[in-house]
Amino acid sequence: MQETLEQTRIMNMYCHFAHGVGEPKYMPVRDWETLNKILMEALENYNELNAAMSLVLFEDAMSHICRINRILESPRGNALLVGVGGSGKQSLTRLAAYISSLEVFQITLRKGYGIPDLKIDLANLYLNAGVKNVGTVFLMTDAQVADEKFLVLVNDLLASGEIPDLLSDEEVENVINNVRNEVKGQGLMDTRENCWKFFIDRVRRQLKVALCFSPVGNKLRIRSRKFPAVVNCTAINWFHEWPQEALESVSLRFLQETDNVDPAIKESVSKFMAYVHVSVNEKSKSYLVNERRYNYTTPKSFLEQIKLYQSLLAKKSKELTAKMERLENGLQKLNSTSAQVDDLKAKLAAQEVELKQKNEDADKLIQVVGVETEKVSKEKAIADGEEQKVALIAEEVTRTQRDCEEDLAKAEPALIAAQEALNTLNKNNLTELKSFGSPPSAVTNVTAAVLVLTALGGKVPKDRSWKSAKVMMAKVDGFLDSLINFNKENIHENCLKAIQPYMHDPEFNPEFIASKSLAAAGLCSWVVNIVKFYEVYCDVEPKRQALNKANAELAAAQDKLAIIKAKITQLNENLAKLTAKFEQATADKLKCQQEAESTERTIALANRLVKEIASKNVRWAEAVRNFKQQESTLCGDVLLITAFVSYLGYFTKKYRQDLMDGMWKPYLGQLKVPIPVTSDLDPLTMLTDDADVATWQNEGLPADRMSTENATILTSCERWPLVIDPQLQGIKWIKNKYGEDLRVVRIGQKGYLDIMEHALGAGEAVLIENLEESVDPVLGPLLSRETIKKGRCIKIGDKECEYNSSFRLILHTKLANPHYQPEMQAQCTLINFTVTRDGLEDQLLAAVVSMERPDLEELKSNLTKQQNGFKITLKTLEDNLLSRLSSASGNFLGDTALVENLETTKRTAAEIEEKVEEAKVTEVKINEAREHYRLAAGRASLLYFIMNDLNKIHPMYQFSLKAFSIVFQMAVKKAPADEVLKQRVANLIDSITFSVFQYTTRGLFECDKLTYAAQVTFQVLLINKEINPKELDFLLRYPALPGVSSPVDFLSNQSWGGIKALSNMEEFRNLDRDIEGSAKRWKKFAESECPEKEKFPQEWKNKTTLQQLCMMRALRPDRMTYAVRDFVEEKLGSKYVTSRSLDFSTSFEESGPAIPMFFILSPGVDPLKDVERHGKKLGFTFNNRNFHNVSLGQGQEVVAEQALDLAAREGHWVILQNIHLVAKWLSTLEKKMEQHSEGSHENFHVFISAEPAPSPDSHIIPQGILENSIKITNEPPTGMHANLHKSLDNFNQDTLEMCARENEFKSILFALCYFHAVAAERRKFGAQGWNRSYPFNTGDLTISVNVLYNYLEANAKVPYDDLRYLFGEIMYGGHITDDWDRRLCRTYLEEFIKPEMMEGEVLLAAGFPLPPNLDYNGYHQYIDDLLPPESPYLYGLHPNAEIGFLTLTSEKLFRTVLEMQPRDSSGGEGGGTTREEKVKTTLDEVMEKLPEEFNIAELMSKAEERTPYVVVAFQECERMNVLTSEIKRSLKELDLGLKGELTMTSDMENLQNAIFFDQVPDSWSKRAYPSMAGLANWFVDLLNRIKELETWTSDFALPSAVWLAGFFNPQSFLTAIMQSMARRNEWPLDKMCLQCDVTKKNREDCSALPREGAYIHGLFMEGARWDSQGGIIADARLKELTPTMPVIFLKAIPVDKQDTRSMYPCPVYKTHLRGPTYVWTFNLKTKEKPSKWVLAGVSLLLQI
Repeated sequence: MQETLEQTRIMNMYCHFAHGVGEPKYMPVRDWETLNKILMEALENYNELNAAMSLVLFEDAMSHICRINRILESPRGNALLVGVGGSGKQSLTRLAAYISSLEVFQITLRKGYGIPDLKIDLANLYLNAGVKNVGTVFLMTDAQVADEKFLVLVNDLLASGEIPDLLSDEEVENVINNVRNEVKGQGLMDTRENCWKFFIDRVRRQLKVALCFSPVGNKLRIRSRKFPAVVNCTAINWFHEWPQEALESVSLRFLQETDNVDPAIKESVSKFMAYVHVSVNEKSKSYLVNERRYNYTTPKSFLEQIKLYQSLLAKKSKELTAKMERLENGLQKLNSTSAQVDDLKAKLAAQEVELKQKNEDADKLIQVVGVETEKVSKEKAIADGEEQKVALIAEEVTRTQRDCEEDLAKAEPALIAAQEALNTLNKNNLTELKSFGSPPSAVTNVTAAVLVLTALGGKVPKDRSWKSAKVMMAKVDGFLDSLINFNKENIHENCLKAIQPYMHDPEFNPEFIASKSLAAAGLCSWVVNIVKFYEVYCDVEPKRQALNKANAELAAAQDKLAIIKAKITQLNENLAKLTAKFEQATADKLKCQQEAESTERTIALANRLVKEIASKNVRWAEAVRNFKQQESTLCGDVLLITAFVSYLGYFTKKYRQDLMDGMWKPYLGQLKVPIPVTSDLDPLTMLTDDADVATWQNEGLPADRMSTENATILTSCERWPLVIDPQLQGIKWIKNKYGEDLRVVRIGQKGYLDIMEHALGAGEAVLIENLEESVDPVLGPLLSRETIKKGRCIKIGDKECEYNSSFRLILHTKLANPHYQPEMQAQCTLINFTVTRDGLEDQLLAAVVSMERPDLEELKSNLTKQQNGFKITLKTLEDNLLSRLSSASGNFLGDTALVENLETTKRTAAEIEEKVEEAKVTEVKINEAREHYRLAAGRASLLYFIMNDLNKIHPMYQFSLKAFSIVFQMAVKKAPADEVLKQRVANLIDSITFSVFQYTTRGLFECDKLTYAAQVTFQVLLINKEINPKELDFLLRYPALPGVSSPVDFLSNQSWGGIKALSNMEEFRNLDRDIEGSAKRWKKFAESECPEKEKFPQEWKNKTTLQQLCMMRALRPDRMTYAVRDFVEEKLGSKYVTSRSLDFSTSFEESGPAIPMFFILSPGVDPLKDVERHGKKLGFTFNNRNFHNVSLGQGQEVVAEQALDLAAREGHWVILQNIHLVAKWLSTLEKKMEQHSEGSHENFHVFISAEPAPSPDSHIIPQGILENSIKITNEPPTGMHANLHKSLDNFNQDTLEMCARENEFKSILFALCYFHAVAAERRKFGAQGWNRSYPFNTGDLTISVNVLYNYLEANAKVPYDDLRYLFGEIMYGGHITDDWDRRLCRTYLEEFIKPEMMEGEVLLAAGFPLPPNLDYNGYHQYIDDLLPPESPYLYGLHPNAEIGFLTLTSEKLFRTVLEMQPRDSSGGEGGGTTREEKVKTTLDEVMEKLPEEFNIAELMSKAEERTPYVVVAFQECERMNVLTSEIKRSLKELDLGLKGELTMTSDMENLQNAIFFDQVPDSWSKRAYPSMAGLANWFVDLLNRIKELETWTSDFALPSAVWLAGFFNPQSFLTAIMQSMARRNEWPLDKMCLQCDVTKKNREDCSALPREGAYIHGLFMEGARWDSQGGIIADARLKELTPTMPVIFLKAIPVDKQDTRSMYPCPVYKTHLRGPTYVWTFNLKTKEKPSKWVLAGVSLLLQI
C-alpha cells in the first residue's frame, strides 16, 4: 500500500481511465507501464474504427492524453491546447475523446466557407448534443479560423452557450417540443424558458470545445484579448517542445519497424535524429538573430524526418542491391563467354551436313511439281471454252426477260383501271341499275358489252337486250364476283370480235355514261380496260415462251461447266500439296543456311567479346567492391542525407556547412556505438549524379553549388517543396524542367481549385506561384497530404478528390524573407533559392564574357553542354548494356545488339575520354581568358547584394535581379573601349559601379543616399582588402569604453571613451597620451569648424583615411557625415557625391510595358508634371485621348483597371496617383501589371505614384510592383549647393532676358532663388530652422518671379516694399502658420531684397555676395566657383545649429550601415532579465517614489488670501494631482495584469511597451507638460516639480527665485506677475507688459524676494549665448549648444514705458520642439542688429 502511494505521489497523474477504459472513475495512475498498456489498447480499438493514427505514446504524450481526458470529463470542460503545429494536439484530443466515448467534429473548410456555414454546423452540433444527448467534441484549429469573426461565435458558445440567431424559429419550436417530456420528468414546469434553459444546459454539458492554437506571433495574444472566453472559459494545456528523450524514444519506436537498419546501431540512429532536430532548433535561433529569417521545426517535421529516412533507406538499399546484381550478373555472363565458343564450332559442322541433304530433297520435288502443273493447265483451257458459251446463252436469256417485263408493264395501268372500275360498283348502285325500267341506249350498250365479254367458251349471246342484262345481274353478289375473278388472260376470239362495235361507239365512254348511271359507267370502264389489257398481253405471250426455252438451255450448259470445274479443283488441290512440300523444303534449306551463318557470326562476335571483357571486368569488379563498401555505410549515409533534405533547405550556405560539417558529422563519430558512414560524404553524390546535374543545368539551373543542392532537395523531398525565390531563378528552372506538363496556378485565381483537382486525379505536377505568407485553408489537407480511403483520396473543401500517387505539388513565393507559420513549415520543405554572391558572380561573369568575348562564352557554353551531354550519354550506354546483360537469357552470345552495344560503349567512352582531355585543355584556356573579367562580375554581384539589402533601410527599396541585369548589360555597353585588356576591365568596373549607383540612387531618399554610397565604398574596399575590417567595425559600432572621465575640456566623456577604446588597437597605440600631452593642438583641431578638411596633429596625419575617420568619430561625431562624404569622394570619385537629379527623359527611355515608373512622393514636389511635359512632346495628352490620369481613392479602382486594359491594348499612357490609398486593390494591380507586361502594345507606359509608409509595418505596396519598376524619388535636394542649382534650374536664358529692366530683374531673381533655397533647406535644422514644417515648393518660386516681372514692367521705380510683402506674406507666407516663422521669412527678404542690392553691397551669406549681371550658365558657374562649402552660416545660423542634427544623422548613418553588414553574432542576447521583470522593476520604483496627492481642501484652508500667485499654485497642484493619479491608476492596473489577476488590455500593453523602451506612456504625457525626455529622466523631473510645488505650498510664500520650467502652465505665472502689479497700482491689465532684466546672479545668489515682480531661473539660450559682462546677446561658443541663462528679473510695466531700442524680442519655448510650446516673449539687449538673431533662430528654452 505504502509503495503504491509513494509511486502515485511521484507520478502525480490522475485520470478517468486509470483502471481501464469503460466506467469513468477519477483515480491516480499507478505507473507508466500500466498507462501505456491501457492507451495502446485504446489506440488499437480507435484505429479499427477510424482513420488510423500512428502515435508514439512517450511519457509527455501520455500525460497530455490524461490532461485532455480530465478536461473533457469535467462538467462544461473545454480545452485550449496551445503549441506549435504538429505537436500532436489534434491526434491526442481524438484519442482522449474516444476514451471518453465522445464523437469528434471538425468543420470542413471549402471555398467561400463563412459565418453562415459555421452557424449551420454549430446548429447541427447543438441539436445533436441538446436534443439527442450525444457527447461531442468540437475541435477547431488555427487553420480553421478562416475569418477571425468565427471566434465571436466560439466565444459565445464558451461563455454562455447562447449564440444569437443560431436556430431558426421553427427549429427552436422543435427543440422545445422535443425536450418537454424530459423537463417534466425532472419535475419542472414545461414553460418555454425552462425548456430552452434545459436545452442550453445540456448543450453546455455535452458539447465540449477543444481549441488547438499556436503561440507563434501575436495572434493568440490578440485573440485572447478580443475573445476573453477563449481563455477564461477553457482549461489551458501547453504543448511544449518535445524533450530530447521524447525525440529519441519516438524515433527508436519507428526504427524498430525498419528492417534495413542493423539492430546494434538503432539506438545511435535515434540519438542522432534527435540531435539533428535539436541542433537545427539552436541554429534557427542564430539564423533569426543574424539573418532575420524565421525557420521553425515542429514534432511533425521530426516525424517527417523519420518517414523520409525509412523511405530513402528502402529506396537506396533497393537501388544498391539492383546495381550490384546487375553488375554481378553482367560479370558472370561475360565470364561464361569463352566456354561457349567450342560448342558453337561443333554445332556449325552438324549444320553444314544437314544443309546438303536438304538441298537434294528440294531439287527432286521441283520436277514432280512441274508435271502436275501441266495437267491442270490443259483442263483449265477446256473449262474456259465452256464458260464463254454459257456466258452467251445467259446474255440472250437476260435480254428476252427484259423485253417481256417491259411489255407487261404497259398492260399494268389498264388492269389497275379495270380493278378501280369494279371498286366503284357495289350492291346498292348495281341494284339501282337493275331497277331501271327502260334505261337509255348508252346504258344498255354497256350491259350488252358485258354480256359479250363474259360469254362462256366464246358463245356470244344473240340476245343482249336489257332483259338479258337484268338476268345476268339478277344475283348482284354473284355478278360482282364473276367480274372480279374474270379470266382476263384468256378472252375468246369471238368475244373480242363481237365487242369491237361497242368499243368504237363514241358514246361508249365512262365519262359520258356516268351522267346516266354510275354503275353503268363503272361497268363501261371495266370493259374498256380489260380489252386493252388483253391486247397487250397477247403481244407478250410468244416472247415468254421463247424465254422459257432459253432458260432450259442455260441450265444444261451450266451443269456441264460445273463438272469440268470440279475436276480442275481436284487437280489444284494435288498441286497445292506438292507446292507446300516444296516450299517447306526450301525454308528448311534457308533456315539451315542462316543458322550456319549465324553460328559463324556468333563465333566471330564471341572472339570480340572475349577481347572486350578484360577492360569491363576490371571496372565492374571494382564497382561491385565499392557498392559492397557502400552497403556497409548505407545506414549512416542515408541518415545524413535525410537530415540534409529534411532540414537544410531554408538555410543559407554558411549555416548548411556549419550544421553538416561542424555539428552532424562530428556527432556521428562521438556516439557510444558509432554509426558507420562514408568519410567526407557529399550528400549530393548519394542523391543525384553528374548526369542529372548536367541535365538540370541545361534546363537553366544556375551552376553554383547552392542551386544544385536546392534542386537536389526539391527532387528528393517527400513533403511538398516550398521555394523561396525572390530572383525567380528557381521558378525559371522548374518551368523548363517540367515543360508543358506543369500546371501553373495562383491562389485565388479563377478556377484554380478545379485545375488542382484535375491534376490531383491525373497525377500531374502543379506549381502554385507567388504565394503570400498564408495559404488558403481549403488546401490544408492537400498540403499535409491527409489522404482518406486508404490513400486513394484527399479532401479539398467538402469534395473528395481522387489522389494519384504521382501527383507533385511545388509551392513558390517571390517574397525575399517570408515568415511562414510552423504548421506550414512542417507541411512543406522550405528551399531557399535566393541567389548567392558567388552564384550571381558566376552568372554575371558569363554575361559579361558573352558580351565582351562572345566567341569564348559560346565555346565555353558549348563545351559545358557537350560535357554534360557526354556524361548523360555514357550513363545511358552503361545502363542499357547492364539491363541487356541482366535480361539476356542463358546463351546471350547470339545477341548481336548486346555485343555491339558493348563495343559502342567502349568506343564512345574512348572518344569521350579523348574529347574530355581536349576539352580540359580548352577549358583551362577559356577559364584563363574569362578570369580576366571576374573582377567586373564580382563587383556587379557585390553591388546587387548591397542594392538588395537596401530594403532593410526602407521597404520601398525593392529591386529585381531582372532589372539589375538590364542595368548591368547597359553599363557593359557604355564602358569606354580600350585595346589593353586590363584597362578595359577597369573601365567596365567603373561603368558598372556608376550605372548601378545612379540606377539605385534615383530611387533613394536624400537621407539614404550617403548611407548607400558609404556602404558601397566600405564593401568595395573590404573585398579589395584595402581596409582593415576591425577598423571598419570600430567606426560603425563605436564601442566606447563606458565610465571614463575626460581629462581635457574639449572632449566629452563619451568621446574620451572612444579615444580610450581606439588606443587599445595596435594602430592607435598612445593616441590618448598624445591628446593629453598636446592638448592645445588637439583642441584647436577638435574645435575647428570643418575639422575633416584640416590635418591631424603630429604623426597622426599620416594615418590612412579610414583610421582618420575612426579618430574623427571620437573627436567630432557631428562632422562625420561630411567626413564620410569626403571619404567616398576620395575612394570612388567625386561623381558619387555630387547629386544632380537625372533628367526625366533619360529614365523614361529605360521604361516600357514591363517596366513602369514609380514616383515615391515627397511633400512639396509634384513629379507628374514631368510626365505630362514629356507626354506632350511625344503626343500623349488628354486631348488625344491616349493619356489617362487616375487619382486613386474610393471607387476609382474600376476606372484604373479599365484604363490599364485599354492602354495596354492601344498603347496609351496611364498615370495612377496615390496608390497607397487603396491597399486592398494593390494585389489586383500587381497581377494586372504582370499580365500586361507581356504581349502589350510597345507604347504602353504606366506611371505610378505613392507616398512612402511612415513605418515598415505599415508598408503595403507589393514587392512585385516595386521591384520591376524604375523608382524615382523627387525630393527637394539637400544642401545649399544643390538647392540653389535646382532653384535656378526652374528658369533658363530666355527667362533672364524677358524683362526690360534686366539688371534689377536678374538681381532680384537670383536673390529669390537664394531665398527659396534657404527656405527649403532650413527645414533640416529642425525647430531652430522653422518652428513648423512647411511645404514650400517650386511653384512658390516661379509665381514669385512672374509677379516680379509684372511689377518691374509696370513700375518706374522698383517697389521693394510691395515685392517683399507679396513674396513674404502671400507667396511664401501663405504656407506659414506661426508668427515667429513669418517674422523669420520677412527678415530674410529684408536682408536679401533692398535698394542696396543694385550697388553690389548685399551679402547673401558670409563670403557670398550677390552676383553681378551674368548669363544663365554664368550664374550656375558663379555658384560652383563662389558659394562657400555647406555650413549653417549660409542660412544665417551658428555652426552649433547643425551639431545636434549632424550628430544624430551620423549616428543613424553608421547604425544603418552596421545593420547592412553581413551579420554574424552567435549567441546574441542571451541572459539578462525578461521583459516583464524589467517592467516590473521600473513599475515598483515609480510607485514607491511617487508621493501622495496634494490635499487641495487643506491647502485652501492654509492660504490666507487668494493672490494671483496662490491661484497659480492651486492650479498647478490640481494638474499635478490629475497626472499622478493617472500614473498610479495605470500602474496598479498593469501590475495586476502582470500578475495575471487582470486580462491584459491593449492600453496596458502599450503602457508596458513604453516602460520597457523608456518612453513616457501616452496616457501620462496627455495629462502632463510638453517634454522630450525619456521615461527615467522625465520621472526625475516630475519628482523635482512636485518637490518645488510642495515647498511653495507649505506656506504659499513665493520662492526667492522661481523655477519657471517647473510649471504645467508657465504663462499663468507670468500673467500673475502682471496681475499683482496691476492690482497694486490699479493699472489696466491689457495695457501692461513684462520687462525682462537679465541679472548677473546665479540661482544660489538669490536669497531675498525682489520688491516687485519675481526672479526666475532655469532657462537656456539656443542659437546664441548671454554675455554677462556686457549684458547683451553674443555669438555662441562652438559646441556649447544651450548655455544656461543667469537669473532673470521680471517685472510688469505699462506698455508705453517699454524700451524697444537695441532689443531683440526673444521667444520663450518650453522645449526644443518650439512651435506649439511657445510661452512668452522676452526683450533682450543686443548691440548687433536684431535681424541677425532672428536669422540665427535664437530663443530661450525652459527644458533641454
